Amino acid sequence: MTDLPLLTHVKPEWVDHYGHMNLAYYLVAFDMATDVLWPKLGLGRAFRERGLGTFAAESWQGYTREVLEGAPLAATSEVLAHDAKRLLARHVLLHAEEGWQVAENEVLYLCIDLNARRVTGWPEDVAALMAAAATGTPAKRLAIRSRAPAG
Repeated sequence: MTDLPLLTHVKPEWVDHYGHMNLAYYLVAFDMATDVLWPKLGLGRAFRERGLGTFAAESWQGYTREVLEGAPLAATSEVLAHDAKRLLARHVLLHAEEGWQVAENEVLYLCIDLNARRVTGWPEDVAALMAAAATGTPAKRLAIRSRAPAG
């Protein structure tokens, strides 16, 4: 059993012809977990009101164990790393009553100026919240890589 709050249940429309949650809906559940994480990092509605947003640039999912219609889902989230314009986070989806891992997800997010529709830097206050939240846990699949200068 997990002490985590309920995120959602596997909805009937999320179930495929094999009788389990379709892979597309794992991303929906992970996105719901992102919505829970964002306020802790100064993101979400208040961030959008500043003309800024986050766009996912890369995503990786690992499926651990199937879940069936009606299964209760919970999630944990952590900041793995960040730099001036990027954030790498991991979400773990769990069976909310029994506590076993359903799937995991790593996402590389970009800070976006919503008016220019271009990548921009994190505001200092948001970067400070990310730094305080960063666990230093190594990513499994994604990374924040330095880009070599064009030449």
